[in-house]
Amino acid sequence: MGREEVLRLEAYLKEKLNPGLRLIARKETDDSVEVYLGAEFLAVVYKDVDDGETSYSFNMTVLQEDIAG
Repeated sequence: MGREEVLRLEAYLKEKLNPGLRLIARKETDDSVEVYLGAEFLAVVYKDVDDGETSYSFNMTVLQEDIAG
């Protein structure tokens, strides 16, 4: 993803979810970015282009140990 696209996506996610979110480019690929809240890694957003339509998939994994009381 280009810088401008990442900034637009980041602004959208900040508005919808949390103003403290940051998107960081991934070194291995250019079709996704990592999502952080402060220093904590939260998710990966994947870009998908199919038949001229672009969509973004927010993929967040929650481990059992993270929600255990």
